[in-house]
Amino acid sequence: MQKTIKGSEQLGKKIKKRREELNLTIEEAASRANVGTKTWYRYESGESIRQDKCRGICKALNWRILPEQDETDSKMLIQEYKDHSNWSTYLEEQFGDYASLSFAVGSDILYDYIREDMEALSSLPVGAHIGQLDVSWMKDSLPPQFLMHYDYEFLYHMFCTLQCIIQNAKSGAPIIAHSVMEELIIYLCNEEGIVFIEMDGEVDDEEFQRDDLEEWVFDLFDDIDIITFLYSNIFLDKDHAYHFSHWHDLQFYVKNQNDDYE
Repeated sequence: MQKTIKGSEQLGKKIKKRREELNLTIEEAASRANVGTKTWYRYESGESIRQDKCRGICKALNWRILPEQDETDSKMLIQEYKDHSNWSTYLEEQFGDYASLSFAVGSDILYDYIREDMEALSSLPVGAHIGQLDVSWMKDSLPPQFLMHYDYEFLYHMFCTLQCIIQNAKSGAPIIAHSVMEELIIYLCNEEGIVFIEMDGEVDDEEFQRDDLEEWVFDLFDDIDIITFLYSNIFLDKDHAYHFSHWHDLQFYVKNQNDDYE
């Protein structure tokens, strides 16, 4: 049985107002959300919304989550994620419950975001990138310097790498970033997870701050280079280790000839 988000007149008005702010017709919004126009009319009338349709509505309206989403439904989701197949016992043991929770939630979200952008790019000519999409979940998350490199092939490689990391999480194997791509994926998983957890109210603001939730990632990497070089408006030349051309190179925690990690 599909779970539903309880509708309300106020929520319906917010959906309509947001659509109008984006200058979308009902037909355009419905198309973006992959639902029929009659269904969209019901949303704006304040009727209940199937939970599996929420992501489409958010995509159409450039929202991360529906405003005033029913707190009980949200709490149920968090509890479900604690038993999620992406839960990493390695992260739990090394960095605590919140690290594993944010990864489990975030990896699920990132998985969907990459797939949706891949699907959108598949209808465009070869070489098209996510900056050319009307709606892209990944465009604002990836480092802006290399926007024109984020084509279908790149997303496919990212998707495959994410699945490998998820498989390690499921098996309880160590999660280690050997490349910039792996660092980036783990970082983005955590960022998406943090947003979800904060909006859910699972974190006590007096006890935890965003910096606390991010700290485990930088402990895992043993530095904050991903922020310093990819998200700080620093131009990187092609010789730099964090330049796009080196994202797939195995650079970190790689054994040398003496079986020591570099």
